[in-house]
Amino acid sequence: MKTLILGGVRSGKSRLAEQLAAGLHQPVTVIVTGQPLDEGMRLRIEQHRAARPARWQVIEEPLALADTIAAHNDRNRCLVVDCLTLWLTNLLCSPSHVDNIRYFREQLLSAVRDTLQPLLLISNETGLGIMPDNDLARRYGDESGLLHQQLAACCDTVILTVAGLPLYIKGKPA
Repeated sequence: MKTLILGGVRSGKSRLAEQLAAGLHQPVTVIVTGQPLDEGMRLRIEQHRAARPARWQVIEEPLALADTIAAHNDRNRCLVVDCLTLWLTNLLCSPSHVDNIRYFREQLLSAVRDTLQPLLLISNETGLGIMPDNDLARRYGDESGLLHQQLAACCDTVILTVAGLPLYIKGKPA
């Protein structure tokens, strides 16, 4: 079971992933990509930590996502990745990674295809707004849209969350 959960900010993506993971009755590993670079982000991270069950393993990995997924490939665990758009932002803002986005995307897609365990991927749907007026924002939108299309193709289920409600785009509720 590979599931891509998309939605806007505070749409209920992480909460839905946590509910789905808990419903599998398996140990859960969460890979988080956010970094507490400012006070607002630090508070968001704290809220997510408080919402997760204490028994879940949490791995903080802002860049080496594909390697981390591959290293935790275990059919007896559920793996949650929160979130792909923060990972993409980390790559775009890293001078040593920005020119290799395609390589890192291909690595991630390969890791997703090869994983044996239930995998829940969380990402922000950013393609519903207007065309940004600067190069970085346009590239971000292009890269996230391409990543989402390619992940949706290799996932069994794709869910769009709106106002805390799941809309199944591909696949059916478990």
